[in-house]
Amino acid sequence: MYAVIEDSGSQFKVSEGDIIRVDLRDLPEDATDITFENVLMVGGDEAKVGTPTVSGAKVSAEVLTEVRGEKITVIKMKRRKGYRRKRGHRQKFLRVRITKIAA
Repeated sequence: MYAVIEDSGSQFKVSEGDIIRVDLRDLPEDATDITFENVLMVGGDEAKVGTPTVSGAKVSAEVLTEVRGEKITVIKMKRRKGYRRKRGHRQKFLRVRITKIAA
């Protein structure tokens, strides 16, 4: 069984046991689980496609750790003016393991 979920403008195809990287969010200190309510599709023996979401479907996940993504370099430049700026950025993410897909 698999599901397609939407989180922070991105769609993920997940199955039980998959480890994915989602955007960092404010969670209580003792939170170990997360629930995704925006389930766009549930597949398996019989596929259910939502309009836009499947009603009553939830995907549960276990929070593993907080990680940082790869470095992105941002360069601004205006030609012939001597204007150059270089900045780096590393986005923070949550690694989660999908534990249950409830259709």
